[in-house]
Amino acid sequence: MTHHAPVPDAPPAAEAHLTLPCAFCGRWNRIAAARAADRPKCGECGRPMLLDRPFPLTADTFHRVIAESALPVLVDFHADWCGPCKMMAPVLDELAAKRVGALLVAKLDTDRAPGISQALGIRGIPTLIRFDAGRETRRQSGAMPLRQLEAFVDG
Repeated sequence: MTHHAPVPDAPPAAEAHLTLPCAFCGRWNRIAAARAADRPKCGECGRPMLLDRPFPLTADTFHRVIAESALPVLVDFHADWCGPCKMMAPVLDELAAKRVGALLVAKLDTDRAPGISQALGIRGIPTLIRFDAGRETRRQSGAMPLRQLEAFVDG
C-alpha cells in the first residue's frame, strides 16, 4: 500500500468582483461579489451602489462593465416606449434582488446606445443577453415570466 503526502490546499481563487461606475458621481468602483448584498458604497462619494436592482449601463460604461465582471451579466436591452419592456421591468427587478452577488442584472436603453445595439444585432426589444467572462453566451427576445427568465439565465 502506497501512502501519498496530503496535497496542500490550492490557493484561493481571486475573489469574484464587479467593476462598476457610481450612478451618482461616475467613479469606477471594484466591488467584491460576496459583499454585493451588503449595500456597498462608492469609494468617492459614499452613496450606495444599488446592486439589488437592474444596474443602468450607457454607451460609455457597457464594454468595461461586461469585460471586467467576474460574475455573469444579464443585460436587458430595452426602450422607455416599449410595452413588453415595461412588462419585463418588475420581473428583472425581482431577479436582480434574488441573485445579488451571483448575477449582475443590468439594463441598456437602446435609444441612448444605438451603436451598441447595432453592433450586437439587436433587432427587437426587449432582448436579454447573458455575458460570461465578457462573451455573449445566451440570447432571448421577448417578455417572459420570472420562472422562464430564471431558466434562461441558468440555461
